[in-house]
Amino acid sequence: MRLSHCHNFHDFRRLAKRRLPSPIFNYIDGGADDEVTMRRNSAAFDAVDLVPHVLRGTKDVELSVEVMGQKLALPFYLSPTALQRLFHHDGERAVAAAAAKYGTMFGVSSLGTTSLEELRRTHDTPQVYQFYFHKDRGLNRAMMQRAKEAGVDVMMLTVDSMTGGNRERDKRTGFSIPFKLTLAGMAQFAMKPAWGINYVTHEKFSLPQLDDHVDMGGGAMSIGRYFTEMLDPTMNWEDLAEMIELWDGKFCLKGVIHPDDAARAADLGCDAVVLSNHAGRQLDGSLAPFDALGGIVDQVGDKLDVMMDSGIQRGTHIIKALAMGAKAVGIGRGYLFPLAAAGQAGVERMVGLLKDEVERDMRLMGAAKISDLTRDMLRPR
Repeated sequence: MRLSHCHNFHDFRRLAKRRLPSPIFNYIDGGADDEVTMRRNSAAFDAVDLVPHVLRGTKDVELSVEVMGQKLALPFYLSPTALQRLFHHDGERAVAAAAAKYGTMFGVSSLGTTSLEELRRTHDTPQVYQFYFHKDRGLNRAMMQRAKEAGVDVMMLTVDSMTGGNRERDKRTGFSIPFKLTLAGMAQFAMKPAWGINYVTHEKFSLPQLDDHVDMGGGAMSIGRYFTEMLDPTMNWEDLAEMIELWDGKFCLKGVIHPDDAARAADLGCDAVVLSNHAGRQLDGSLAPFDALGGIVDQVGDKLDVMMDSGIQRGTHIIKALAMGAKAVGIGRGYLFPLAAAGQAGVERMVGLLKDEVERDMRLMGAAKISDLTRDMLRPR
């Protein structure tokens, strides 16, 4: 199987599975507990049918949107995700380059493997910083100041990960940073030597946003342990208000599902919320973002930009979310599998295919621009 044979999410996933050692593949692929929410995130879109209009003359289709003051050529963006250079040595560099090529936004995680400063120097496409709130308030302030000085466009505080989810696939393989694998996990690495050669022949793996502050290397720390031991589960609305004031720029709250939380975020001055359950990797059994979208748009859509991620695999998923009222949607696993499969070329192919799907689907829906997608084009089954 080659990159040219990949035409959709599932094709990229299969190619990534062939190339990645099992512990790393399962880190991307897995969810919390029984992975019910992870599956539901995508299945939620199947409960709603599209109702196209005909004879509207959609020769030219305009895909651009504006969110949080950022102009995007596409109605979807590449969400911040952690540890990208584990999946491919290009990591965030590949993702940023693909976003820049297509004129959309990309995110960098606190657990990113390329520095904010480097990515800002090399690409002027809109950049968001996914911020995790640590117990050390001094660390939080220092990280925010660094992001401000680096020229980050949007601060994106993630609030659905205040403690680590129960990711049993990682426990079975012993996945951690640095690696501290079970015997079964080590055997899987031995079966995929090409990944190992790439890993050891490129620059040393690091977490530049955290390396000066957090010791992730003195002893192997699982990602779950990082969330549980380093992040502050007591964070509250007063802390959010202080962050918004300190940042003094475009601010987004990521991980909202309850409409009352979205309303409070609007009252405190957030510019946007992202409806998300961390792709089903945290609280299993939680509501799918698409199922929450309509109610939150109705409640606060006139006060801030409502976006969503988790479970997006197809252009029709994006169309349904936009018709329900989302201003844009985020892609996570959808670009991590192409990244793992083929680096920058993989991410660019995925974005291009998804762009083509959205454009084609809009023509079929009779929509010449994003604002033409309205809720009367959706029918629940």
